[in-house]
Amino acid sequence: MEAIVHSDMQKRGEKIERTEGKTLRIHADGTTVKEIPGPSSRFEVETPILFNDKILGAVIIGVNKSVLWEAQRLVRHRILWGFVITLFLGVIAVFGLSAFITRPIQELSLGMNEFKQGKRTRPLRVYSRDELGELSESFNKMTELITEQQGKLVRYTRELEEAYVSTVRVLAAAIDARDPYTLGHSTRVAAASLVLAQEIGLSKKELEDLEVACFFHDVGKLGTPDAILRKNQALDSVERDEMRRHPIDGAEILGKAKSLQKYIPIVRHHHEFYDGKGYPDGLAGDKIPLLAAIVAIADAFDAMTSYRPYRNAMPVEEALRELSNGAGKEFHPALVWAFIRGMEKNRQGRLPSYLPKVL
Repeated sequence: MEAIVHSDMQKRGEKIERTEGKTLRIHADGTTVKEIPGPSSRFEVETPILFNDKILGAVIIGVNKSVLWEAQRLVRHRILWGFVITLFLGVIAVFGLSAFITRPIQELSLGMNEFKQGKRTRPLRVYSRDELGELSESFNKMTELITEQQGKLVRYTRELEEAYVSTVRVLAAAIDARDPYTLGHSTRVAAASLVLAQEIGLSKKELEDLEVACFFHDVGKLGTPDAILRKNQALDSVERDEMRRHPIDGAEILGKAKSLQKYIPIVRHHHEFYDGKGYPDGLAGDKIPLLAAIVAIADAFDAMTSYRPYRNAMPVEEALRELSNGAGKEFHPALVWAFIRGMEKNRQGRLPSYLPKVL
């Protein structure tokens, strides 16, 4: 064959001998792909040129295998890096889109959990103007309204509690006023009870409940005849039994109001003795409710230090000695010692300012 056209201008017109090699593929149009071995191993693609079904010549393209492999390697390398970059950008896009979608939901969920726990202090951030954004704005308006209503309820509750305590004080004063010699008794018992309760470390809420209970501790005396309440001499056995009914009567009175039922154990058991010889139920030791045992000491202390027609008021020191003598018998011993310590602090002005001064 003669080279009519060649990539090397100097080889045009030269005779070209066909090279033998391994035929890899033959197409229907006569195109043949061969692998030519040797030092310059290459692929040859020979395509015949036809005119009126006659072969006029052929186009032969030779490609060095090393050049082809290098080209393939470069193509694979570029494809691989293109895939990696595309994958990386895709992951970033997915995370970005996920964050964009889920962030408002997470903010809303966090806000609802904080609101349930009473910790919500800031409005939700609104990230978009779509349905989630509108939901966040609605949640902010709802929490603002609920917080405002809660504030009003707290104020109303505080006012009701103050009115309630004031009413109780008036009722206690009315009870004490039935006997001129016990006027102010409930207030003084409350003051002494708070001194003892503070000394043993009761909480502020327990102190508040104890104070109200003290105002009610003798409410059962509303059913005690005046002849017994105002008698200027010691009571006989029948009268004494009648007087000892007042804790039971007081518990029945408080039982008629649900909000007052929590004070029943104190009212019913403030005359129980540590050794079990008290009344009305003969409870002993730690079976006596703690607040009732506190009121028992404060009640006895005020009774001993108050004037009665049939005896003079005891000096404070003597009354404290009587309490210590009754420790383990009438009174809980640990509470007696705590009461004596608290009274000493009260005398020296070392108690918190919100506690009344007893001595």
